[in-house]
This record gives sequence, structure tokens and C-alpha cells, in this order.
Amino acid sequence: MKKSNIETGRLFSRFSLLTLIAVYLLILVGGIVRSTGSGMGCPDWPKCFGNWVPPTDISQLPENYKEIYSQKREKKNERFAEYLSALGLDETAHKLLNDESILVEADFNKQKTWIEYINRLLGVLIGLLILGTFVLSIRFLKTDKTIFFVALATLLLVIFQGWIGSIVVSTNLVPWTITLHMFLALVIVALLVFLVHRTRYSGGVSMCFRNRTMFLVVLVACMITSLVQVALGTQVREAIDVIAAQYNYTSRDLWIEGIGTAFLVHRSFSWVILLLHAVLIYLLYKTKTSSSLTIGLVAVVLLTIATGVVMGYFSIPAFMQPVHLLLGTLVFGLQFLLFLRVSGVKGKLAF
Repeated sequence: MKKSNIETGRLFSRFSLLTLIAVYLLILVGGIVRSTGSGMGCPDWPKCFGNWVPPTDISQLPENYKEIYSQKREKKNERFAEYLSALGLDETAHKLLNDESILVEADFNKQKTWIEYINRLLGVLIGLLILGTFVLSIRFLKTDKTIFFVALATLLLVIFQGWIGSIVVSTNLVPWTITLHMFLALVIVALLVFLVHRTRYSGGVSMCFRNRTMFLVVLVACMITSLVQVALGTQVREAIDVIAAQYNYTSRDLWIEGIGTAFLVHRSFSWVILLLHAVLIYLLYKTKTSSSLTIGLVAVVLLTIATGVVMGYFSIPAFMQPVHLLLGTLVFGLQFLLFLRVSGVKGKLAF
């Protein structure tokens, strides 16, 4: 391979890795937004209280600011309901238009407003990095079109994610919109992981070892169960949001009791995930194959479970919620990277 091509691939890989790290940082900040109840700190989107720089005091807002932004969100929800109806989701559209709680405006809180605003600024940075990744991918049109089209898909998905983010605000954090927002973030992570893997090295050779097929089967099972766990986690998170709002984000020691079976299922399912990852380690040990990535993956799984235990037994500390979310999404990213390396997808196929 020409030296210029190697340098191009190296630059693209580093930029993609930087973008991936920034996406994980945004996920962490998003977790902070949720744990502090700052999701509606800015009642409009993309501006915040009608300005690019949010207010620092309620005196900067009109007396009827709640009514103003409630009406704006109502109009936006009507347009969104039309899209849902066009997709055949009439029942969801009906609920959106007839749920009066969606239009209830929160009281102005400077701290929550700026937490949400910082989250949005980071989102803009991610958008610019994704755009930069796409621009750099144009160089691969002649040598590797897959890189270009994956980068294009990532850019389009981020634009769609931004629109979904506006819907999340407009619908006053309706649970299913938040869950969709989360899963789209995981897809973006997977696409960026693919780009990093694809361009990080060239001319790699596939790693072959006994029980490789079984290893892949178990790994895919790990990925599926992790996605199921994320879905269960969003249900727990939705329940926590409701309870936290009822207690005005105080009395955390009472939250777990009000969650119900969703928390018990989520907690118990972690044993399935742990068992499957233990099987991965066993398969490698049995064939005497070294894999630092697999060991790192299992370590992150253990940390994720540990943070869940801390939240379950220590009244859901606010600082632990975003850490738990970050680790959970990091597990998926590492699983997908391991899958790419073991399955023989072009890139450095090595442990």
C-alpha cells in the first residue's frame, strides 16, 4: 500500500476514534442530564428559552414564559403526530395529542438549564466531528467505498438523531422517545467503531483458533442480551424518572421501592450477561488463545454490574447513574469491536 494511503487511513482512523470518544462523552453528559432531572431545562430546541445563550435568572424571562413555550411545543407535537399517523401509529399520535401532562412546563431552574445547555453544546460538537469524519471519508471513494457510505450513513443518522432530540424536548420527555434516542446512539457508536476498525490498520490477517465459530455464536448472544438489558434499563430509568419527579428529586432511599418488577428483572438479567461473558473467557482459556480485548470487555461488564449494585443498595446515588449508563454502552461498543476482529471483517483482525 502506498505511503500516502497509509497516512490517509491513519488520519481518518484517529479522527473517527476522537469522534467516538466524544460520542461516549455525550452519553455520559446525557446521563447527568437525566440523573439531575435537567431534561426540560430548556423548553425549546435548538435554542434555549428563545436564545442561543440561556438566561441566568428568571427575571430575564417574560411572566407568562410557561404558557409561551407550552404553546410552541403543542404546535410542534401536532406536526409530529401527523408524521406518526402517516406511519400508521394512530394510537401513539392520539395519546401524544391528548396527554395534557406533556404540555406542563417546569419552573425555571438556572442549574438545570445550563446542564441541558452544555449537553446541547456538546451535541453540536459531535455533529461537527461527524461532518468532519464524512468529509475525510471522501478520500476513500476510489479505494474503499464502504468507508464513505458508512460515514455518510453516520452523518444522516446524527442529523435524524438531532431531530429526535427536538422531539424528546417537545414531548416533555415521553419515555418511548427517550428510548429511541438511546438506541440510535448505540447505532452511531457501532458505525463509528466500524470506521475505526476498518481504517486503523491495513493488510491484517484473520485470527483463527479452535472453537472460533462457537466463540462468535456466544459473542452474538452477548450482544443481543446486552441490547435487551439496555431496553430493560430504559424501563427502569423511565420508572425512576416518574418517582424522582414525585419526590422532587429528593428522598432517594424511597425510589427503589416504587420501581416494582422492572428493577428486579433488570437486576436478575445481569446474571445472564455475566454468565455468557464467562463462557467467552472459558472458550479462550480452553484453546489457550490470548485476548486482551475480551478480558477488557469482561472487566467493563463487571464494572457495569458493580455500579448497578451500588445504585440498588445505596439509594441510587446521582453520580452513579451516568457512570452506569456510560459503562453499559461501552460494553456494546467493545462487543461489536470484538465481533469485527474475530469474524474476519477487513481491518486489523487480531486480539
